[in-house]
Amino acid sequence: MADTITLTYQWGRAPIPSSTTPQVGYLLVEAVAPATLAPSLPLNLCFVLDRSGSMQGAKLDNLKAATRRVIEQLQPTDIAAIVIFDDSVQTLIPATPVGDRSALLAAVDSISEAGGTAMSLGMQAGQVELQKHLGSDRLSRMLLLTDGQTWGDEPLCRDLARSLGQAGVQIVAFGLGTEWNEQLLDDIAAASNGYSDYIAAPEQISTFFQQAVHEAQATVATDTRLLLRFVRDATPRAVYRVKPVIANPGYQPIGEATVAVRLGDLVGGQPAAVLIDLMIPPRAKGRFRIAQAELHTKPIHQSSEIVIKQDILLDVADQVGTESYNPAVMNLVERVTAFKLQTQALNEMTGGNVAGATQKLRAAATRLLDLGELELAEKAQQQAVALEQGQQLSPQAQKELRYATRRLTQRLDDH
Repeated sequence: MADTITLTYQWGRAPIPSSTTPQVGYLLVEAVAPATLAPSLPLNLCFVLDRSGSMQGAKLDNLKAATRRVIEQLQPTDIAAIVIFDDSVQTLIPATPVGDRSALLAAVDSISEAGGTAMSLGMQAGQVELQKHLGSDRLSRMLLLTDGQTWGDEPLCRDLARSLGQAGVQIVAFGLGTEWNEQLLDDIAAASNGYSDYIAAPEQISTFFQQAVHEAQATVATDTRLLLRFVRDATPRAVYRVKPVIANPGYQPIGEATVAVRLGDLVGGQPAAVLIDLMIPPRAKGRFRIAQAELHTKPIHQSSEIVIKQDILLDVADQVGTESYNPAVMNLVERVTAFKLQTQALNEMTGGNVAGATQKLRAAATRLLDLGELELAEKAQQQAVALEQGQQLSPQAQKELRYATRRLTQRLDDH
């Protein structure tokens, strides 16, 4: 297994010129597991679906169609449950082996809209169903979708997400339309080591649902962590996850020269990569070990974790101009920069600094334009103009910028 999961690295610039002062370096570390590594584990899946009054019409029709398609893709050995919520909750189908899909499909067909939104009730009921089949012999997932704000129970939703995450349940949280709380869904996903995403239109629900279940079915290793043990005076300034999507997971310092980054699951055929911005200590000409990378991961059919080690070496040339830039790594640096600028812009706007938000949106637009992301660049520019004219960013614009820049390194085909 350790021979089939690969751990590789690339520098943004190599060799670097010799120097008597520290230099900035960009390091890409990537873990990849082949898609054919091992047969998948059965799933322990619970749908937690908003059926409040605002879901009527195309939203509910597409939600039901998307749920039916996922059920048709499940294996007979998978466990599935369906919970629906408004301002009350109903366990439509308790956790049960998929086997005969007719009962599940009939239950989906019976869903109708009603009431308000109390998401914690749905999460609590979903937790009850998932707990029935927790274990190392299954991958447990909560597939959560909402189109509205949940009022007054946000802290409970976050507490439930932490509890589910500690039990090994990942939450994939989708917001549909523009009226839901993106910070809440982001927090719920992060607390459970899952992810959140924005579904702009009802007809896209099926794409997102199928992608989430496909990734669960293709998971080959769990609880993946990257440890980087740097040499003295090599100092990481920032660590970003760049694949499958851009995220700022932060990192945990361990002692003076070691940092740890949680990568979560490894999906077969889908790279998990981090980009490290670091200060490289002064070096004369030669080849030097800058760090040792350790990938700790637990293959799904093994009882214990494996550790894959990789020395990270850097060549130093003694003449300026002999270094060369790696276009793939530097392109990722630019995409992360665009992500950071839009994130900072939204934070500035929330804090009331309109001038700062406008400046960063324009800078993000320039970066995106250089990257060939013309549509997203235009949206960023339009929002900068709107802020200058005294308007507020619309909920739709905020969500588009927030989630589209995350996908700059990996997009779904239908987007």
